[in-house]
Amino acid sequence: MRLALYQPDIPQNTGTMLRLAACMKVPVDLIEPCGFVLNDKKLKRSGMDYLEQAELLRHSSWNAFLSQRNTKETKGRLVLLSTKADCSYTDFAFGPNDTLMVGQESAGVPEDVYNYADARIIIPMTQGVRSLNVAVSAAMVLGEALRQTASFPELKVL
Repeated sequence: MRLALYQPDIPQNTGTMLRLAACMKVPVDLIEPCGFVLNDKKLKRSGMDYLEQAELLRHSSWNAFLSQRNTKETKGRLVLLSTKADCSYTDFAFGPNDTLMVGQESAGVPEDVYNYADARIIIPMTQGVRSLNVAVSAAMVLGEALRQTASFPELKVL
């Protein structure tokens, strides 16, 4: 299981997702460019000392991410979290090699990225609301994906 962040533009959310990934022992693919400098004070504040524990792989672009992904031995799917999807994340069958991808807070992902994804899932919400915070969405879906795949290696219940 991996978490991919597509061109994030809010450092606090990125720091929160890196902290989440460190706590869950899930590698992160960060697809640049970001809307902030990676050593941003806000990123460090939200990620705290967990940033050093996160397994982070930076990609200079979408194409660089695809090139690296295509050389991997994994057969995992790219699963996009999207407000435009039809399948609820609770109805989706996750696999242990899936990469969960979230888009930019301000714009999601472009159409070519949306179409490239092997699957697109949504978090059902009350009518009349737009979306959840991207870090909250990542936590909800990653938790469900790890639960389904029993992929909680070396985690302790505190």
